[in-house]
Amino acid sequence: MQRFTIPTVHQQFHDQWQSEKTDLLAAYQEGETSFIPNLLPETAVNLTAAETLSILNSRLGETLGVAFDPQYSNPEDLSATLPAAIRSPVVDQPDGSWLKQANMVGLNVRTVQSFWNIVKYALTLPAAQDAIHILPIWEAGVVGSLYGMSSWQLNNEFYSAELAEIKPHLNTTGKQLKAVINILHALGKTVGMDVIPHTDRYSQIVLASPQLFEWLQRQDTLIVNQRADLHEAVQDQIWAFLQKNGSAVAGEELPVSAEIFFNDLDESRRILLLFGTTEDKSGRDGRRNQLIQHLYLYGYEPVPGTMAPPFRGLEVNKHPKAKTVDSNGMVWRDYLITQPQSMSRVFGPLSRYKLYDRLDDNRDWAVDFAAPRQNVWQYVCENYADVQQKYGFDFMRGDMAHVQMRPDGVPSEIDDYYDILAAVKNYIRQEKGARYFGYFAETFIAPRDIMTYGEEFDHLEAADADTTLGDLQSVPVGTPVFVQRLRQYDDLAATRSCTPSFTVMTADKDDPRFDEFYLDGNEARLFMALFLTDMPSYMGLGFEVRDAHYEPAPNEHYSKLYVFQQSEGPQATHGDYVWGRNGHLFHTIMRLRLYLDSMFAQIKGRPCRWLLPPDALGERKEIAWTQGDDHPTHLFVVNLNTKATSGKFGIPLIPNVTTDVPLTLDFSTADSGEEQLVYNGRHYQVQQMLPGEGRVYRIG
Repeated sequence: MQRFTIPTVHQQFHDQWQSEKTDLLAAYQEGETSFIPNLLPETAVNLTAAETLSILNSRLGETLGVAFDPQYSNPEDLSATLPAAIRSPVVDQPDGSWLKQANMVGLNVRTVQSFWNIVKYALTLPAAQDAIHILPIWEAGVVGSLYGMSSWQLNNEFYSAELAEIKPHLNTTGKQLKAVINILHALGKTVGMDVIPHTDRYSQIVLASPQLFEWLQRQDTLIVNQRADLHEAVQDQIWAFLQKNGSAVAGEELPVSAEIFFNDLDESRRILLLFGTTEDKSGRDGRRNQLIQHLYLYGYEPVPGTMAPPFRGLEVNKHPKAKTVDSNGMVWRDYLITQPQSMSRVFGPLSRYKLYDRLDDNRDWAVDFAAPRQNVWQYVCENYADVQQKYGFDFMRGDMAHVQMRPDGVPSEIDDYYDILAAVKNYIRQEKGARYFGYFAETFIAPRDIMTYGEEFDHLEAADADTTLGDLQSVPVGTPVFVQRLRQYDDLAATRSCTPSFTVMTADKDDPRFDEFYLDGNEARLFMALFLTDMPSYMGLGFEVRDAHYEPAPNEHYSKLYVFQQSEGPQATHGDYVWGRNGHLFHTIMRLRLYLDSMFAQIKGRPCRWLLPPDALGERKEIAWTQGDDHPTHLFVVNLNTKATSGKFGIPLIPNVTTDVPLTLDFSTADSGEEQLVYNGRHYQVQQMLPGEGRVYRIG
């Protein structure tokens, strides 16, 4: 019998935690629940290290000590075989297809402040939400964007002094991340990393290895040079900078020539000589700024990243507002696509790896897809594989996976150099032996030639993606577009090798532009995401308490705005992330999570059978499904209309279930509904459902 009640107001959850903590913890520690009931996420991340360790110790026992063991929490030591208790839950899977049934939670570490606090937040997640995607983990670049990585160094913002104090051997960010992933694995969660096919435009990577990127030379508002081998001139100037300023580390001598520096030294050595030691971040940033100023004098800039067809062909934006003067007096310009289409974008702060040679010395910005630059592919694959091996990530989210630049779409022959994200996945699986490693693609399943040349799903299959993000999160529940999109995704899941996700809210798109999508229907979103077992799901951190914003809230209320780190301008944040106070939504989600604990094992991995499928026209708002095998156990029904109560409607006879078997109400998001559905000789009749209500009926 449940030993606690579920409040309905945010403050009541807080008060109950203070007064009933012992009982709430006991439910988790004794295995009654797979998560800590009624624990608000903001309360969870503020647990002390001692409290967290006590909770984990009661739940995991000796396994917790194994997770923290110096032998297994040092990412630089790959010699030890991990004990079974902290190995990946999917390590025995033959491929990444397990992702097709994963229920993922996306997490921007800046919102919880440290890798260690991911564990605290995970204490609020039920076993059914079994995968955690961590947004980029590396040092950020000029504008502080997590997606503009500056180096392969972990972001020391995510270091926990609290954890180091209680576990002194975890005295680096890397050791802490490794221990955290060990614990998450012990808790039954898989963990994913971002794989990013670009860096910050002036990252340490770009400046230490200019040959991996594309360059241009600008004079004021004109691009005066874009030749294919311009990186050679850039290397000459980087070498001249070193000759003038010397090594960044006293006592470390420079090689005798630029050729030796760029061709014979490994990148870590070049970075040391150019920027300094990894421990001295401010010193590295200072040297980097010096080098940028030096290159600026000659007009050399990395070519900025682009999105959507035609991808190529740049010109300087001459509009006065497209000019920025930085603190050093350097004048920077935005860029435009010369012949833009509807979704064409230029990302000024980012530069993509130069994966192919150029045609006609890049006179017309044309890419030679028949000439992959194999050293660049090897570089990207090796570095991401190194991260996966060190920390034990189970899957990757491929950032900007919709980039497919070939005007003719997917080629007739697909080789190892078709797509860089596919190459990373397959390198990790084949060369590193992590055959279970999965690939979750960031694409939005846009129409042909909108975000990518050709058909996006053809590209996803060619790129060996297991699942993709999709775009259900970008339309309000119950609108015709939502219903039609759900039908489309279900059809794709049934017919294609890559499966769309039922995305509730993304971790990097929670911003004021999306407020209108979350004014209602949120309970139905998560209900469908978790019970439609033929599709994976994705929920961004903070959704469970997200307030309804009828007007834009301050920036601190949006997780997307912590992807950046700006103190001025429209994306500026001041202070910590502010969790929502939507006690009513959290109440319903808490009831849903407790119900999931009681029955999810009975439906996990079983196919769905539609009884009332999403209407292809988007007009009908009732949907119903059960399990598509010989012994269905549950019936799920949703009223997608979030504005009105449904009328009376019928659900067809369930195959393999006789008409005398009762259908008994087991759960309702509205905590109400008909106790039993009655078969009237033609169908099961539902009298009405409340707006946005989801129900589960137990069969038999």
